Amino acid sequence: MTTSLTAIRSAADIPDEPDRARMRRETSARLREAMAERGVDALILLGNGNVVYATGASWPLLDAGLSHVERPVAIVLADDEHPHLFMPFREGAAFEADIPADHLHGPLYLEFDEGVEHFARIAADLIKAGAAVAVDEMTGAMRRAADRVFPSGPPSDAAQVIGPAKLVKTRDQIACIRRACRITEEAVVDVQKSLAPGVRQIDLSAQFVRRAFELGATANMLEAIWQVMPTSKAEGTWTTTGDLALPLLTTERELAAGDVLWTDVSITYTGYCSDFGRTWLVGQEPTPRQQDQFHKWREILDAVLAVTKAGATSGDLARAAIAANGGQKPWLPHFYLGHGIGTNAAEMPMIGTDLGEEFDDNFVFPAGMALVLEPVVWEDGTGGYRSEEIVVITEDGYTPLTDYPYTPYGA
Repeated sequence: MTTSLTAIRSAADIPDEPDRARMRRETSARLREAMAERGVDALILLGNGNVVYATGASWPLLDAGLSHVERPVAIVLADDEHPHLFMPFREGAAFEADIPADHLHGPLYLEFDEGVEHFARIAADLIKAGAAVAVDEMTGAMRRAADRVFPSGPPSDAAQVIGPAKLVKTRDQIACIRRACRITEEAVVDVQKSLAPGVRQIDLSAQFVRRAFELGATANMLEAIWQVMPTSKAEGTWTTTGDLALPLLTTERELAAGDVLWTDVSITYTGYCSDFGRTWLVGQEPTPRQQDQFHKWREILDAVLAVTKAGATSGDLARAAIAANGGQKPWLPHFYLGHGIGTNAAEMPMIGTDLGEEFDDNFVFPAGMALVLEPVVWEDGTGGYRSEEIVVITEDGYTPLTDYPYTPYGA
């Protein structure tokens, strides 16, 4: 992919405010270039993050994982610089100003047979006969009517197009991610201050969501996690791996003195995500053993960051983390050491998954990729330590986006 983008060398290269018109132009060019490389004439996009990327529009959501029936849909044509956007609502859409009026349409209800029949007629008008079509998601109703929706044959997987396009961020996309991070970090300041015995997990969620939207969040990307960690794996929730369970749903559970919380929250700013994770303690300071765990986590993170730069591979980072942790993987077996971030809170690459070492060694980091690192340190009797850091890959290293202290473990 050859689209020219301004390289990010340091935080000074990230604009304070994103230029959304420029961002739309650059992302549109990258997406259509990726379509050309894959021989795809038309993309049909249902996933919220993919529609945000393709159109530049964003909209208020409380939980992006629950938006199925009433969700925006996009059709991207290789020979049209403007996407077609089908919106179930207009009020609250953060940015759609540069999409021509004849490319803005009413809602599509692709969960229902009647809605798919309507969509098939629309697609036939927009997409040329015999065109190569790719789709990111297929509802049951779409599968039942596949011969009418896709008369030229089964569609290909749009992930093979939009994944490579999304990998390298423009300076304006990075500005959006950084703003999302700042909103999140400011919102959690008061949440952390409110930690006390008797406070419920859902109280923390309510406080966070309200403050995040006051500060300019567009959407809440997932149910906020304020997970009370067990003192041993044996006392924790049963898992198929026999390891720790994460994440567990937030409930009305009241916090108690000494509880160790693993936090994980994500919001969007004009469609681009934050990802925040820290370990907190309720009503007390860390014990010496807990403080040692934080120092070990910091050693692992520093070892990973020491090899993080353009040209490094996911395998390089995984091996650095394992070596710093005495030969053991410092992440949960059902998760990863790190992942990408953009219009989804977790995008490719996923580092250290069951895709295996060969996959990790073949995934080379480009400059401009945004990466979340989240090693885990665990020792029975402590509740463990986990935090998340977001960086942008540069030619000679990385630029950090996370700017939140490790209180009560360190500055």
